[in-house]
Amino acid sequence: MNRKLRTLFDARVKMHGLTLARARLLVHLAKEEGATQTELANALEVEQPSMVGLIDGLEKKGFVTRRAVEGDRRARGIFLTEAARAEADAILAFAGELREQVLEGVDEMDLMVATRVLQRVARNIGAAS
Repeated sequence: MNRKLRTLFDARVKMHGLTLARARLLVHLAKEEGATQTELANALEVEQPSMVGLIDGLEKKGFVTRRAVEGDRRARGIFLTEAARAEADAILAFAGELREQVLEGVDEMDLMVATRVLQRVARNIGAAS
């Protein structure tokens, strides 16, 4: 089920010239603009070299810029360009539509219980690591 959902999402973002990983990065930046490469790698659970490649790719497309972080001359914050904001908005809109489609007919209480159970499982996995 998760693979089908990811395939659906991936097909849509490819229409925008993006990969799933780059789309995830754009959406994250839309919510937390100015994050550093390290912060982004941690948030998206990817290795630093992979994050550098993702950011480089988005920078070449004109979607992000790197700016110095005040107080840390080595760090660079990653910021969206206007073109990227439009892309992020389109991706977020599609994700919302997809979420509505996928959850159609699912009772709100059932969804809350399922979410609570999955959050607990995730915490247990984290504790076991």
